[in-house]
Amino acid sequence: MHESFAYFEHGADVGIVGRGAQIEQAFEQAAMAVFALMTTLDALLPRQSVAIEFEEADAELALVTWLNRLLGEARSRALVFCRFRLRRNGAHWSGTAAGEPWRAGLERGVEVKGATLTALAVTQQDGIWEARCVVDV
Repeated sequence: MHESFAYFEHGADVGIVGRGAQIEQAFEQAAMAVFALMTTLDALLPRQSVAIEFEEADAELALVTWLNRLLGEARSRALVFCRFRLRRNGAHWSGTAAGEPWRAGLERGVEVKGATLTALAVTQQDGIWEARCVVDV
């Protein structure tokens, strides 16, 4: 059994990996990996939901766009997300992120500034999709 998300070493930044049976699930798990760097996701409730939509034909660039849109929405709304859903129809991606505002008692991990093109890869092997990149912390 493969882990749903993981990390890999990369100098001063952090490499994230999301895995799933479909590409969308791998992207959702990559988002989990990003937000798990910031806080303990089990401590969060999906109280507020935000819609995310974008156009991107290239799967690798779609991963970076997805993660950076999530980070931008979280930052602008002072939220931290814990649940993710993403769907793809050709080059059109639409999804939601749910979470809650930062509050007292939430453990604060590292701040993730953004997803980068470094070590960017979206691949499928043995029926498992893997989405990986380095995030700037």
